[in-house]
Amino acid sequence: MRAVRDFVITVLVLALAGAGAGILWSLAAPRPPYVMTGKGPLLADPSTQALIAADGWFAVITGVLGLVCGVIGYGVSRGGRPLPVVVGLAAGGLLGAHLTLLVGEAANLGAVSVVASGSSVPLVPGPLALTARGVLYAWPTLAAGAFFVLEGVAGYRDSPLRHPFGGDPYGPLPPHDIDGR
Repeated sequence: MRAVRDFVITVLVLALAGAGAGILWSLAAPRPPYVMTGKGPLLADPSTQALIAADGWFAVITGVLGLVCGVIGYGVSRGGRPLPVVVGLAAGGLLGAHLTLLVGEAANLGAVSVVASGSSVPLVPGPLALTARGVLYAWPTLAAGAFFVLEGVAGYRDSPLRHPFGGDPYGPLPPHDIDGR
């Protein structure tokens, strides 16, 4: 029963963090410029870097959150059973990334105007969208990865295989005289 509780708490905490990350992504990511035409909005510059920048900001925000969640999850589960927490990190990371996407697209808090040099056509900021869906996996991958790296380092540090002959790995200290020789 404790394993289910640890899993559920981990997923819920990451879901809440995803909602906050969505607001942060909405504030940080640039909007692509659109021009209003008689047929509706049209992308003003098809080669704009704003679409790629939005994906990059999403990857950076969720990636950093993944690393932080992995480290915190490892620290919290160190004394108990780590499996529910690491599975919760993966599932909660997926849920958190999707909530980041949904909240960020819905909030749309970024720039209120788009400036174009030398253009007489009024431009409006477009909606925030994610074009590279693969970045949704940054959070769960980095969270579980950080957890496993820390677990591997701790396992190696505590391993008896690290000292195959037992005792001090540097050998016994040489005896010293009272004079220090």
